Amino acid sequence: MLEALRKIVQEVNSAPDLESVLRVIVRRVQRAVRTDVCSIYLLDPATQRFILKATQGLNKKSVGQASLSRSEGIVGLVGERAEPINLEDASKHQAYSYIQETGEEKFHAFLGVPIIHHRELLGVLVVQQEAIRRFDETEEAFMVTMSAQLAGVIAHAEATGSIGKLDDVKNKGKTDRKFEGVSGCVGVAIGQAVVMTPLADLNGVPDRQAKDIELEKEKFQNALASVRKDIKKVARSLSKRLRSEERELFDVYLRMLDDNALAGEVVAQIENGNWAQGALRKVVEEHVRQFSLMEDPYLRERASDIRDLGRRILTWLQSSAPSLAEIDFPENAILVADELTPAMLGEVPTDKLVGLLSVNGSGNSHAAILARSMGIPTVMGAVDLPYTRIEGMQIILDGFSGRVFVNPSDDLLQCYQDIIDEERQVNADLEGLKELPAETKDGYRMPLWVNTGLVTDVARSLDRGAEGIGLYRTEIPFMIRDFFPSEQDQTETYRRQLEAFAPRPVTMRTLDVGGDKPLPYFPIEEENPFLGWRGIRITLDHPEIFLVQIRAMLRAAEGLDNLRIMLPMVTSVHEVDEAKSLISQAVSELREEGVKVVQPQIGVMVEVPAAVYQVRRFARRVDFISVGSNDLTQYLLAVDRNNPRVANLYMSYHPAVLRALQFIVQEAHKEEVTVSICGEMAADPGGAVLLMAMGYDMLSMNATNLPRVKYTIRHVTIEQASGLLSTILSMDDADKIHLLIRDTLKKWGLGQFTRPTIPD
Repeated sequence: MLEALRKIVQEVNSAPDLESVLRVIVRRVQRAVRTDVCSIYLLDPATQRFILKATQGLNKKSVGQASLSRSEGIVGLVGERAEPINLEDASKHQAYSYIQETGEEKFHAFLGVPIIHHRELLGVLVVQQEAIRRFDETEEAFMVTMSAQLAGVIAHAEATGSIGKLDDVKNKGKTDRKFEGVSGCVGVAIGQAVVMTPLADLNGVPDRQAKDIELEKEKFQNALASVRKDIKKVARSLSKRLRSEERELFDVYLRMLDDNALAGEVVAQIENGNWAQGALRKVVEEHVRQFSLMEDPYLRERASDIRDLGRRILTWLQSSAPSLAEIDFPENAILVADELTPAMLGEVPTDKLVGLLSVNGSGNSHAAILARSMGIPTVMGAVDLPYTRIEGMQIILDGFSGRVFVNPSDDLLQCYQDIIDEERQVNADLEGLKELPAETKDGYRMPLWVNTGLVTDVARSLDRGAEGIGLYRTEIPFMIRDFFPSEQDQTETYRRQLEAFAPRPVTMRTLDVGGDKPLPYFPIEEENPFLGWRGIRITLDHPEIFLVQIRAMLRAAEGLDNLRIMLPMVTSVHEVDEAKSLISQAVSELREEGVKVVQPQIGVMVEVPAAVYQVRRFARRVDFISVGSNDLTQYLLAVDRNNPRVANLYMSYHPAVLRALQFIVQEAHKEEVTVSICGEMAADPGGAVLLMAMGYDMLSMNATNLPRVKYTIRHVTIEQASGLLSTILSMDDADKIHLLIRDTLKKWGLGQFTRPTIPD
C-alpha cells in the first residue's frame, strides 16, 4: 500500500491539469484497492453541489453531469460529517440516493472519505464494489491517507486550472482568475507581471515569449557547449578512480546533450516561441515525469540524472542573463518571485515597481516588512499561484485582502482603479502633517520614529516628519553584498543615516541575521532557524564581526553624537553584559586611535518570551528597551511568521500578546527606563492607539504608515485610547478585538484607515 501511495502521488504531481489529476487518482486508486469503482465528487462553490468529476467503473458519460446537493445521498453525508463512511450495502442506508445515469445500482459496498484542504471541504473520494461486504481497516486507512495526501494537489490543480499560456489566455479573453494569499503591505496595484527566476532552480523558471528566437538558440547552444566541456573535464579527472560502468555515466550525459535527444527537443520548444530557459524547463520536466513513472528502479533513478543535467545547463544560461538591475522593467511592473528576498528589493528600480507578489513567505516575513517600508502594495504566500506561467500578464494585486487576480475583466479593473484613486486622495490629505506633532486632542504627545534599512528610506522618512530612527536594520547592507563589508564600508553607510537625521536619534540594531535573514556568503543550515543561531548569538560567537560593526558605528557618529546601539534577540543578562563589554572595548580602542567617541546609549530588544520576564533586570543594565513585536508575537503564539499555512494564526491582537506588551512597559517604567516598540503593530493606526494608551514612550514604524498614525493620534484623546484599551484587555478573542478596533476607528471618524470595501 505504501509503494502504491508513493507511485500515485508521484504520478499525480506530474499531471498537467486538474482533469488529468482526477483521472490518475481514480484509475490508480481503483487498481490499488482492487475494487470495481473509484470516483471523485468535487464540491462546486457556486452551486454548492457535489459533481462527479472523474470515475473508473461508473458510466463515463455521467462525468460532469451527475450531481448531488450538499445534503443529498451518502456522498453528501460524508461531506457533512467530514469523516469516512464505510457501508457493506449502501442501498440499505437511509441516506442512499440513486443517480440513474451513473449505472451504480449494481454496486453495494461503499467507502467514502472527505477531501479536505485547510478546513475547506473540496469533495469526496469514493470506492464501490459489487459484493456485499465492508472494506477492511487497511483499505479504509489507505483511502484516508490518500485523501489527505491528495487534498493539497487537488486544491492547487483546481486553483491553477484556468491559467494557460499567455497566448491562450489572450485568445480566451478575460478570466478574473483569483488566487488567495496574505497581505504583505496594504494598497492596490494594477500592473504587468515580471517573474524572477531563482538561480539554478528549474521549477522556478517562467514561460516567457522569446524576443529573438535565433539569439535564444545561440544562448542554448553555448550553454550546451559549456556543459559538455565541464562533463568531459570531470570525466578525465576521475577516470582513474572510477570503474568502467561508472565512467559510462558521463557518456550517457553527453549522449543526452546530442541534437537528437534532449537538446533537439529544447531547440524545438525555442522555435515555438519560448525563451531558452523556459524551453529547457519544459523538456526536462517531461523527461523527469516519464522516468519517474517507470517500474524499473534503475530507470526511475535516471530522472535525477536528467534533473541534474537540466540544472547544469540552466546555470550556464543564467550566467549570461542580465542581472536584476539590468532587466528592462515595464512602467507598471509587479515583481513576482517564488520567494521575495531583501536583496531583490535592494536591486529593483522602484520608480517602475507598483507591486510585489511572493508565492512563499507571509505578511510578517522580513521581505514583507521591507516592502511596507517602501510603501509598495504586496501579497505574500500565494502558494497556489502558477507563477511560472503568468509572465507578462496583467494582474490586480490587492494588498488589503491578500488576493491576486490574473487577467482581470474591465469591470474588475475599474472597481480596483476606483480604490487606487481613493487611496491617493487619502494620502494627499495627509501631506500637510509633516511639521505637525503627533499630539492627541487633549494634549498628550506621542513621538513617532521610523524603521529604516534601505537607502531610499531616509528621504521618505524625513519627508513624512519622522522624529528619529527607532530601528535601523544594519543587516540590509550585509545582505546585498557578496562578502562581509569592511569597517570603512560600514562607516560610510552608517554615516549617511546618522547625518541625515542629526541631531535626531538613530537606533542601530547590531547585525541580526539567521531565521528568515540569511547571508549568501555566511550560510547557516539548521532544522529550525528561528530557534537557532541568530541575532546576538551569532555576533557574540564572532566578536571579530561584532567589534568591526561597533567600531564602524562609533566612527560614523563622530561629531554627531546621535547614535543608539540596540542588541537583538537577547535572552539573558549574560549576553547583555558580554555585548556591553565588547562595546566598551571598541570605545577604548577608538579613543586610543584619536577618534572623538562619545559613549552611546545601549538598549536591548525584547522579542522572545524569556526576555519579557527579565525586563526589569535588563532595564538596570541598559539605557532603553525596545519591543520587537513581530518576533515576540511569533514566539508567544508558536507561529512561524514566514509560513503562509499558519498565517491566520499570527494575531497581533491576541490577548496574550497584548498582555505581554502591557507587562513590558509597566516593568521597564519601574526602573525609569524608556520603552519603544518597533514592530509592525505600531504602524497600524488601531495598534498605535492601544500602544499609546499602554504608556509606550515612542512608536517606531515604516515611513509609509507614519502620516496615517499621526493623523489618527491627532484625532483622538488619550482618554478615548485608554477606554478602548481597558475594554479590549477584558476580551478573550483576537478576531472580536480586531473587529472592535475597526468599528471604533469608524465611530471616531477614522474609517478611511480601515480596510476599504473590496469586491468579492
